[in-house]
Amino acid sequence: MPKATSPLPHVAVIGLGSMGFGMASSLRRKGFAVTGCDVSPDAVARLVAAGGRGAATPAEAAEDSDIVVSVVVNAAQTESILFGEDGVATGLPQDSVFVSSATMDPEIARRLAARLEASGRHYLDAPISGGAQRAAQGELTILASGSAAAFAKARPALDAMAAKLYQLGEQAGQGAAFKMINQLLAGVHIAAACEAIAFAAKQGLDLRQVYDVITASAGNSWMFENRVPHVLDGDYTAKSAVDIFVKDLGIVQDMARSAKFPVPLAAAALQMFLMTAGSGMGRDDDASVARIYAHVAGARLPGDSPD
Repeated sequence: MPKATSPLPHVAVIGLGSMGFGMASSLRRKGFAVTGCDVSPDAVARLVAAGGRGAATPAEAAEDSDIVVSVVVNAAQTESILFGEDGVATGLPQDSVFVSSATMDPEIARRLAARLEASGRHYLDAPISGGAQRAAQGELTILASGSAAAFAKARPALDAMAAKLYQLGEQAGQGAAFKMINQLLAGVHIAAACEAIAFAAKQGLDLRQVYDVITASAGNSWMFENRVPHVLDGDYTAKSAVDIFVKDLGIVQDMARSAKFPVPLAAAALQMFLMTAGSGMGRDDDASVARIYAHVAGARLPGDSPD
C-alpha cells in the first residue's frame, strides 16, 4: 500500500508586486494553498483570480499559515509587517516560519530574527535574485541562512519558488551579506553597461551592432546583455527601478564604512544612480543611467526626440 503523503503547508505571501506575485503564482501552480496580502487591493484581487485567497492585513494572512514569505522592499517595511499594528507576529502560529526576502543590512536581519525567534517562531533570512520573469517561473535563486528548524519548515515553499537554493549558514544575516555582494556587483555592472552604451552613442556607432559585438566579446556582462536592450528599445518601463540601487548601494556604503573597507567602484556607481533618481527617473528602469550619461555628453539614444 503506498505511503500517504502529508498535505502541503499553507503559505502566506506578503507583498504582491512583480516579484511577490510571481512567487505566489509559482506556489499555487505547485498545489499550495496561498493567501496574499498587499497594500494594493488590485494586486490581492489578481491573486484571488489565480486561485489564491486574500487577506486585509499581514496578521490575518499569517494566522493559519505554516510559512509566511515576505516580499517587501526594505528592512523598514519588513519590520513594520512583522511587528507593526496588525503585523505578522500578532497572528503567526507558534513553530511557523517567517521567510524574509527583502534586501537589507545583515545586522538588521539578525536583530529581526532574534526578536521573532524569542517568541517561538522561526525566521529565515532569504533574499532573492533573478527578476520578475524567473519569479513567475519558480526559478529564483534564494540566498538563505537560518536555523535547521527554519530551513526544515520553509523548505517545501523554497523548493517551489527556486531553481537554486543556497544554504549559507545557521545565523540570520549571512544570506543578507551574500545578497549585498551580489548587489555591489550588479550595481557596478549596470552603471558600466550604461556608460559603455552611452559612450558608443557619442561615438556615433550603430548601437545594435555594438550590442551584437559586445555580447560576443570579452567585455560582455550579464547586466550588459540584460539591460542594454531596454536602451536599444527606448523602453524604460521599470523591471528593476533606479531607486532599488540607490537603496542597495547605499547599504553597501554603510557596511563598508562600518568595516573600514574601501569600495570606490560601488561609490561611483551609487553617484550615477543618485544622479538619475535626482533627475526624476527614480521609478524608471535602472537602465535609465544611460540617459544621464547621454544627457551630460549630448549623445542621442534610441527613442530620444529630436532637438
